[in-house]
Amino acid sequence: MSTTTIRLPADLKKRLANVAERTGMTSHALILEAISDRIEADEARNRFYDEADRRYAVIAETGKTIPWSEMRGYLERRLVGESIALPSARALGE
Repeated sequence: MSTTTIRLPADLKKRLANVAERTGMTSHALILEAISDRIEADEARNRFYDEADRRYAVIAETGKTIPWSEMRGYLERRLVGESIALPSARALGE
């Protein structure tokens, strides 16, 4: 484990101490959790963007997609447990 120094304004340090005390954590543990949560959120967002880019590239390459109205109907029916075939992709605007 390495050491990093974080300089906190006095008011933030006090708020941190108050929250840590109320949650039964040390300030150190709360800082580590907050940093970890932020990193996980950013990594998840980046995975989402990467997947969106990948899917858009397929649409741009093939010119095919599934209209939202059909996909929504498919998802709604799947949500209630219905077994239904995935709608077919087709050229944009068809």
